[in-house]
Amino acid sequence: MNALSDNAIEILRENDRGTYTVPTKGLYPFQWNWDSCLTALGQRHFDEARAWTEIETLMAHQWPCGMVPHIVFHKPDDGYFPGPDVWATGRPVPTSGITQPAVAGFALRRLFDLAKDRTAAETRVRALLPKVAAWHRWFFATRDPAGEGLVAIVHPWESGRDNSIDWDEAFDRVPTEGVSPYTRRDTQHANPAHRPTKEQYDRYLWLVEHFRSLNWETSRLHDASPFRVVDPGFNGILLRACADLADLADHLGEVEIAAENRHFADRGLAALEGLWSDKDGQYLCKDRVTGTLVQSQSIGGLLAAFAAIPQDRAARIAQTIDSHATRFRVASHLPSDPRFDAKRYWRGPVWLVVNYMVADGLARAGQADAADAITASSLDLIRESGFAEYYDPNTGEPLGGGRFTWTAAMVLEFLSMER
Repeated sequence: MNALSDNAIEILRENDRGTYTVPTKGLYPFQWNWDSCLTALGQRHFDEARAWTEIETLMAHQWPCGMVPHIVFHKPDDGYFPGPDVWATGRPVPTSGITQPAVAGFALRRLFDLAKDRTAAETRVRALLPKVAAWHRWFFATRDPAGEGLVAIVHPWESGRDNSIDWDEAFDRVPTEGVSPYTRRDTQHANPAHRPTKEQYDRYLWLVEHFRSLNWETSRLHDASPFRVVDPGFNGILLRACADLADLADHLGEVEIAAENRHFADRGLAALEGLWSDKDGQYLCKDRVTGTLVQSQSIGGLLAAFAAIPQDRAARIAQTIDSHATRFRVASHLPSDPRFDAKRYWRGPVWLVVNYMVADGLARAGQADAADAITASSLDLIRESGFAEYYDPNTGEPLGGGRFTWTAAMVLEFLSMER
């Protein structure tokens, strides 16, 4: 172990709450969905059993319909807003009522493939397999009602890229009037200039209150939301998870789960081609309300490379990343776009979790040099700026929360790739 990995492990242990891990103290005091799945990838480097527990805890709070919520509120903490009283989902252990990128299937396969204790890994993955399969089934049943092959998000928070420039146009349809008075907590822990704006927060909360008025009937949320966006990054993660779950199911003799998820993956990959922009050298979001592609060159359109996209598409995406010409890779938005903001959350900064998935996808598609460049840049950034939530891609300035869990987890993964 070197100093970098020792520091990463220290942060993961510091943020460990026994059966789940918080992203960082203060700013995010609960369990987040895709954070936990990616955190488990880091935990497996020093405590394999603990890594399985992380995902098991998340999946234990799956809704009967199959949805896995984006936040599980294990213990009361008034340091975060909106808390369980705002969501009011009525779950035995409070949760939010929306979801997040479905990276669990990928995480399960990676944990299983690299497990040292094969017997324990098979026992634990067999118990998790049908739960993740039910989540995938829920996605295509409720978020792809017309059977197009791709799912829509109904709230920006579902994407994990909360205030991306991708959402601006569609988000303008969401009202700001009538939202209950509230006090934000995030701006007490991080620089307000680096966080989503108040107007954006008003719209986030309008959607939460709207969905709450529908009693969180997840089958109704898609058509009831004025915000319905098909995000190539979100879908790329889901389609990769479906393919990985199908491979796992094949190995375990679960024929029906394998066939269902392979169908989801194959149909989705074909549909994803409808989001490709040759002019931009990447995939674009689609506004499902208007039926048009969103002219916004973000990390979401590069993250689609995490799925098994055609090799020529992956090669173009590698070129697009090269053209960004920031000091550190990969900026979360095209730097030459006048809307780019190097320090404001998902409107420009670098995030190691996205770097990890983009690098993984490019490597699988034969773009080893591009993947290696992202890995090297990511580790250089950590050595210079520490384990922050996100970073200015030009200066490397650390932004958001500090001693961040999934950043530490990704460092351990990047270090293992570097060897």
